[in-house]
Amino acid sequence: VVAPSQTLTNKEYQMLRTASLKIIRALGVEGGCNIQLALDPNSQNYYVIEVNPRVSRSSALASKATGYPIARVAAKIAVGKRLDEIPNQVTGRTMASFEPALDYLVVKIPRWPFDKFASGDRIIGTQMKATGEVMAIDRCFEAALQKAIRSLEFGKRSLLWEDPKWKMGEDIKTYPLEPNDLRLWALMAALRRGITPQALSEHTKIDLWFTTKLQNIVDMEKTLLAESLTPELMLKAKRLGFADEQIGTLADRLPEQV
Repeated sequence: VVAPSQTLTNKEYQMLRTASLKIIRALGVEGGCNIQLALDPNSQNYYVIEVNPRVSRSSALASKATGYPIARVAAKIAVGKRLDEIPNQVTGRTMASFEPALDYLVVKIPRWPFDKFASGDRIIGTQMKATGEVMAIDRCFEAALQKAIRSLEFGKRSLLWEDPKWKMGEDIKTYPLEPNDLRLWALMAALRRGITPQALSEHTKIDLWFTTKLQNIVDMEKTLLAESLTPELMLKAKRLGFADEQIGTLADRLPEQV
């Protein structure tokens, strides 16, 4: 999950926002509520997956991501206050009726349990398999993604990790790109071997915006491998979310030297 949305047009965003408000008003919900929608980008048809008229675990993450105190505001509404009567204690300047605007990017990634249940079915579908989630905040998608990956705590697995069992080459069909818990690492492995973001997007139906951002990370990996580590290059790598250990691995240095 990425917030704010990066691949919706303004028309699509406003359409889903309007639909959500209509659902809340029709149900008479007062307080916390989250609605999940699926949009078909080809037809503009959208589907309501679920409506949760409550404050949930996702609400806590949304509060952290947006700086909007959802649980506190919901409690105030429950005792009869209106949104324009509730101050936002996070900002200290606005009322709860103001929608939050973000000048940063938030990435949320599920934590899959297959490191502990190796014999489990790793294919991801509609069945709930995640046992948790992590959230990372940064100035760009690349940095937030890498920060979130490290927060998953799969040992010391970063985006540099590749499964030695994979048959990697120039054929896109040899990579495990079906929906599974290792798909992100398979995408990175494919990009490192010359498969283009366009080809990956066409094959997986993942939006080109995301595969292009992954290509930016791969390009920096190649730069760190090919060039001497200068302060300017270090700054560029850090802005893309590279940790000291990753930079050390790619630049042939110890993490302490980085």
